[in-house]
Formats: sequence, structure tokens, C-alpha cells
Amino acid sequence: MHPDTENKNNVSTLRLVAWEVTRNCNLSCVHCRAAATCGPYTGELDTPSAFKLLDEVSRTGSPIVILTGGEPLLREDIFDIAAYGTKKGLRMVMAPNGTLITSASAQKMVEAGIQRISISLDGATAERHDRFRGVEGAFSGALSGIEHAKAAGLEFQINTTVTQANLKDIEKIHRRAEELGAVAHHIFLLVPTGRGKYIIDQEITAEQYEATLNWFYDQRNKTAMQLKATCAPHYYRILRQRARQEGKKVTFQTHGLDAVTRGCLGGTGFCFISHRGIVQPCGFLDVPCGDVTKTPFHEIWEHSKVFQDLRNFSALKGKCGRCEYKRVCGGCRARAYEATGDYMAEEPLCSYQP
Repeated sequence: MHPDTENKNNVSTLRLVAWEVTRNCNLSCVHCRAAATCGPYTGELDTPSAFKLLDEVSRTGSPIVILTGGEPLLREDIFDIAAYGTKKGLRMVMAPNGTLITSASAQKMVEAGIQRISISLDGATAERHDRFRGVEGAFSGALSGIEHAKAAGLEFQINTTVTQANLKDIEKIHRRAEELGAVAHHIFLLVPTGRGKYIIDQEITAEQYEATLNWFYDQRNKTAMQLKATCAPHYYRILRQRARQEGKKVTFQTHGLDAVTRGCLGGTGFCFISHRGIVQPCGFLDVPCGDVTKTPFHEIWEHSKVFQDLRNFSALKGKCGRCEYKRVCGGCRARAYEATGDYMAEEPLCSYQP
């Protein structure tokens, strides 16, 4: 669906699925939406159920499937799952933290058809990254994992969650991603859910939000990396405002994929599936939309009331409902829900006045 076209029939093309294949994790990140630990967690989908889920996901089209966690490499059958998804024609990618990647596991990812991995760097130094990730050695482990991925010919991107703790480091982290050879740098704006609720004081202000996204826009023509702002829907408003100031029209030729996507994709082009098979609009919006152990995934995607609501941009409330950019931004529905209990309420961390 083109972002400038309202979805009148409430059926959306599924582009991305983030599947929490396990909640087990060897780190203890301060912002973790799942408050993940070393577990164990009950109710995790077993291998046959995982294959069945991928069968059902493939009925919706050919979305990118992000195998995430927790730490996905802690699942013994992770390479079987990845290979099965690849066989079904799905683009399989993975979001490990890097610390468990070895030469052998990197090669297994390649053989299973994993096309890209994302590894987070949340500080320009080991001290800052390790403090954020909750485990000493996480920084060196991530860098080691990146080297193993590179040696195996496995494409990787760097993800960075932006908070007050690392706001001044963002440019250094960006340069580090370039030096490491990342194909992309994705920045995430903190959403205060899970353990993130306990560091809400580290959430950047609306003004810092605007400044950071404007800086990110300025990097477009300065790097060969693909750039994407996630959990930062305002970027797609800023992109159009800046393009207009520059006398440009936003097209695929001028702005790439940013021209044909929108800010908040929760329920419109993206969804999250928990380790137990609960479907949500995203990992940060803790509103159940269905259970894949009881209802086929494609039926949940097509018919969930929550997804139907999120596809009706005219139903957005407050200034989000009045905003001329609602079809390309939409505001962060998870932040709205955490602040008000209503996922259709206005985005609380936005300084723009329609």
C-alpha cells in the first residue's frame, strides 16, 4: 500500500514479520521490551509449530521474516527454522546480539539462507554499550560476531536505540558502522515498554527527537549505507518537509524505499509474533490480536479488529487525526498506548502542530 493512499478495504500487504523465536537471552538490556533473561520460558512454539507458522505466513505473500528474541541463536533448531522459511520463499533475516556468533554459526546462517543480520551498537565505547546491554564484554562480543559474519560473507546492519545516555554518541556510532562495513544503519527511538519503562527518564525530548531525525536526514547523501528510522514515524514527515524546502518531490528515484513506506507500520505492513504465538501490531504495542496456536496467522492478519483499527487512519485521535501527514507518519501507536491506554490516541512525543 502506498503511504499516501488511505486503505479503504482494510486489507494491507504484509511486508515484515518480527518473530520472537525465543525469549531466552544471554544479555540483560536496560531497554528490553520483553524484559528477557536466561529463562527458561514456557509455551515456546516447538519445531513443527514453527514450520506450520511459516507455512501460514507464506500464505500472506513473501514478507521479510525477522528471527529475533531474546537471542535467536539460543534456539537449537534456529537454522532448521531459517532453512524452512527460505524454502518457502520467505526472505529470512536474523537479529542476534552478536556475542554468540562464531565462525561455524555464521556459516550455518549463510547455508540456511539468512540474507542479513542486525547487530546493535548502543554506545561508541565498550563502557557505554556494556552498561546499556547489562553484561560486561557485550561490546567486544558484538564486534567479534561482526567479524565472523564478514568472514562468512553475511550481510549485516547496525541498529542503535537512541536515548539520553547515547544521544551525544550517535555520530560516532554512525561512523563506526561505516568503518565496520555495515550495509545499513537503523536508529530506533526508545519506546518505554518492558524494562524500558524503568529508564523512561532516558527518553529524549520531542525537540531532541526532531533534531536527531533532521541530522539523520542529512546523512542520506553522505554515506553508502542504507538508513532507516524505526519507532520514529515523524521521520517520514520530516523527509517530506525537508524535500519540499529543497524543491524536490519525494519519489522512489529520489528517496528510495522511504518514498513508498510510512512511519508506523504496526498492523499495516508489519506485525510481531511472540515466542508463544501471540500476534501483536509490534513488539512494543502489547495488545494481543490473535493466537497462532488457535487461529491461522493469515486470518489474524486479515481480520483482527486491532489491525482493522490501525488501518483506518481517519480514526486517529487528537492532533494525529488532524495532521496532514497522518498517512505517511501515523505517530507511534505504542507510545500513544503506553501514555493513554488508547492505541489510536495522539503520539505524545511529537512537537509538530498540524
